[in-house]
Amino acid sequence: MKVFRLALWSVIFVLGAYLAFQTVQTTLREGDNVAAVGGPFEGVFTDGTVANEDKIEGRPYAIFFGFTHCPDVCPTTLYEASQWYAALGEDGDKVDMYFVTVDPERDTQQVLADYISAFDKRIKGITGTQAQMAEMMQAYRVFAQRVDEDGDDYTMNHTATTFLMTSDNTLQSTIAYGESAEVAIAKMKRLADS
Repeated sequence: MKVFRLALWSVIFVLGAYLAFQTVQTTLREGDNVAAVGGPFEGVFTDGTVANEDKIEGRPYAIFFGFTHCPDVCPTTLYEASQWYAALGEDGDKVDMYFVTVDPERDTQQVLADYISAFDKRIKGITGTQAQMAEMMQAYRVFAQRVDEDGDDYTMNHTATTFLMTSDNTLQSTIAYGESAEVAIAKMKRLADS
């Protein structure tokens, strides 16, 4: 069973990386070489206030889609993001970060708030209804799919890319899962200076 789970997670990781790469490549080919990532959405922040594109525009931000029951990719990414913020020092205050659930069925406001509290306080959570999250994933060109496991349990296969967005909601760059800390910090610094 362990071998099967390891093989399944390996396939999920490779598929997620491939889909993220293809998403970025496809969007970069669309009109004027500007990636069509981001756009109108509605959800709710973990503090209960309305989350939408107007609330996150105006400042550069990083955005990552995942879920609280994720065994490795999501906690690793949020831990690494906390390290990026620490390395940036005061420049880190210029960049917001959003962790958006792809599993709103389980990731309520409270569950998400408790989960992100273990990471840097500048990371904010966004959840909502299934329809709202599907619309947001579509806007950001994110793939997510439920994968049933033993009994009633399930996991989520999803894009494992952090999107770096400028203050006018334009994709500047991405940070791939597993990318070196040095490269990721340089990209975050460039975003902070944009």
